Amino acid sequence: MKAGRLMALLVALLTIAAAPVGTVWAASSSSVTPGEILVQPLPGVPAIGKPGDIVEIHPVEGVAIDSLQIVSILHGPYDLQIVGTENGVIKAKIPEDAVPDVYFLVVKSDRGEVTIPNGVWVMKDAPTVLRIAHGSDLHVTSGSKMGFVCGDYFQKSIPEILQYCDHPYAMHSYTAADSFMTYYAMTGLQSENVINLIISTGDDVDTNGDSEGYKMFDEAILHGTAAGTPLISIKGNHDHPPTYYNKYVGPRYFYEVIGDFIIIGLDSRGEERHPELEQLQWMEEVLKSHPDKVPIVLVHHPFWYSTPDGKWGGTIKGYTAFDDGDWQALTGFISWDWEGKNGEYDEIARTFLQLVEKYNVRLVLAGHIHKDKPVLYIDKEGNEHWFYTVTTTGAPDKTSNPPSQADQSRGYTTPSWYGSQVIYVYENGTVKFPLAGDVLHEGISSLPIPQKFIVYRQNGEDGTAVKFVNELDNAVSGPFVLEIPEGAKVDPEHTNITYTVLGEREIGGTQYMLLNVTVPTGVSQITVVKSTDAQAPEVKIGYLMPSKPKPGQRFKVYVTANDNVGIRDMKVQIISDGKVLAEYPAFSMKPTEVEATYYTEIPGVDANEFTIKVIATDFYSNTGETTYTVGGSTSTSSPSQTTTESGGSTCGPAFIVGLALLPVLLSRRK
Repeated sequence: MKAGRLMALLVALLTIAAAPVGTVWAASSSSVTPGEILVQPLPGVPAIGKPGDIVEIHPVEGVAIDSLQIVSILHGPYDLQIVGTENGVIKAKIPEDAVPDVYFLVVKSDRGEVTIPNGVWVMKDAPTVLRIAHGSDLHVTSGSKMGFVCGDYFQKSIPEILQYCDHPYAMHSYTAADSFMTYYAMTGLQSENVINLIISTGDDVDTNGDSEGYKMFDEAILHGTAAGTPLISIKGNHDHPPTYYNKYVGPRYFYEVIGDFIIIGLDSRGEERHPELEQLQWMEEVLKSHPDKVPIVLVHHPFWYSTPDGKWGGTIKGYTAFDDGDWQALTGFISWDWEGKNGEYDEIARTFLQLVEKYNVRLVLAGHIHKDKPVLYIDKEGNEHWFYTVTTTGAPDKTSNPPSQADQSRGYTTPSWYGSQVIYVYENGTVKFPLAGDVLHEGISSLPIPQKFIVYRQNGEDGTAVKFVNELDNAVSGPFVLEIPEGAKVDPEHTNITYTVLGEREIGGTQYMLLNVTVPTGVSQITVVKSTDAQAPEVKIGYLMPSKPKPGQRFKVYVTANDNVGIRDMKVQIISDGKVLAEYPAFSMKPTEVEATYYTEIPGVDANEFTIKVIATDFYSNTGETTYTVGGSTSTSSPSQTTTESGGSTCGPAFIVGLALLPVLLSRRK
């Protein structure tokens, strides 16, 4: 037991990370968070309007707002004119000459200053079609939550994914969230207009008390919204209670008016798994006061458990929640989360469906169950109400694809992946799935984003670099945002995507670059550096788990690494008698950090003595290496020096200290 607790401590120590680079309010004059100054707008709930419109700013009670300003990488800054206050809500006017964009909101108050990404969406025209990119259950964490993918395949461990491909990719929950935001921003408002709004239906982070996780989530929001496409998010049970959610993302429940559409975000809370009755009464008041709008509802927990077609989803037709007999039949299809196992929440479930029918809610989006569940409810009047539940966009803890033996033994047999969906809602209320087509079928109906479009960002002291993995059938073009060191420029010699720099600006203490890029299929990269990188990565083997693996026993290798720009790839070789027996990829457990812990899993080595060799490669093909010998009389770690040809120049040697961290940490523990 002591050994187990000690090893758990070591894992925790090696996975602790600092706050992510580029959190915009970190550079403000005070340490306040956005939610300590404003209730709304916040990064997950922007203010929305056209040039000349009046928008509402809701300060936290007791906070005095001194000034409001909006700025984007290309436009502004513009001052928002405060034209009045009503019941504590500030009325602010968007300038007539404001260029349509998604803006940071700079708020100065008596409690400090904050710069909020996705603060104000200035529309050119109100949309006649709401083109939604729907993701859910991003489960961003400052810890390690990771799955592995290649093509359509998704598995939960490295040995499992290596059964299907030789070159898998790691999908940390932050990487998945950031890739999701980045992809849809590239195809969004400022590009092909495939979508004009990104929506997340809860479980934005994995643990409600993870403040660093919320900062990472906001960083992903920034990468999408600063590229010109807005986002709206609601909370899930993993965000409950909203210890940090209200400080970094948004209020518990809210509504947004976008032209002819109204989006209502509900809070289905934690263990309760449904909204309280008072919240539904508030929802009805909102719907009553917006009778001419097409309503869309966001709620984390799905309403339906099954349909006459099965548990996967399907069609429910010819009922109404206003008829007692019909309602009794409908309760057989409703999730216990809403109805209760013994009908104890019956009033809440019935009230909700009555509101859906009464106000003709055309679309209800949800998540939570980590698999796709499309349900079309056609009421007795013939009105169609879509309830679409999307699979997890960022969490690798449900059914793999194909289902592994471990999953099948737990009863998980329906495959899933890292997915999202594109849904169009027209001003007449028609709902379509333009990219997925017919979604009323069993199995996966979501799109493979971010499964097949992955963005790995590295922000080093001397530069910024990004590795793209595009396994879609086509190149992806559109706006792309980077945080960069001051004075850094794109290095065309070490960039193999097509790009145009659109502009740069310092906002909230961080330097941003906005580009228009085309990411080809396959693996590609962009580097933005102060000068050509001639420095090799530093790499050390930290420890093994178990520390002394027996022949044939599976074990993990943990590696610490750092670089001045970023590490592109890492691999671990198993060497015996001078021959490479096997080679495995190693992946970062902290993708927001350049200095991080990497790990891999070795399925077993049939030898009493062997050498582990780790090779880290940066974006300039500089390599850092170290070795660790297992077995024999002792286990030893050896440093190495490398000189690498890169771009026609010879990089100088990098001295890398090989150190086994385990004895040091053990002594500290004692």
